[in-house]
Amino acid sequence: MKSISSIPAAALALTACVSPDKAAETPPPPVEARCDPAGLSDLVGKPATQALAAGALHRSGARIMRWKAPGMAMTMDYRADRLNIAIDAGNLVTGFDCG
Repeated sequence: MKSISSIPAAALALTACVSPDKAAETPPPPVEARCDPAGLSDLVGKPATQALAAGALHRSGARIMRWKAPGMAMTMDYRADRLNIAIDAGNLVTGFDCG
């Protein structure tokens, strides 16, 4: 006679044979790369303000932005739709890049 405790073990063994869900294996579609900082060089050297950031965001075509200050901790994730605005210790814009 089989013990009742062997039933859960048999069920667990059978679940190991089930193929994984294909939807879980499919990566999300890539984000359309829309950020282009090429036309923002005229803003370098200007004070970093919310108005400057909003204008740069619109002109670059990016959807989101973040400030990059000296010594600031940053995530290393790449976002093709993100504009990075680099600033110096004096709060002046030093450059732009995407990611």
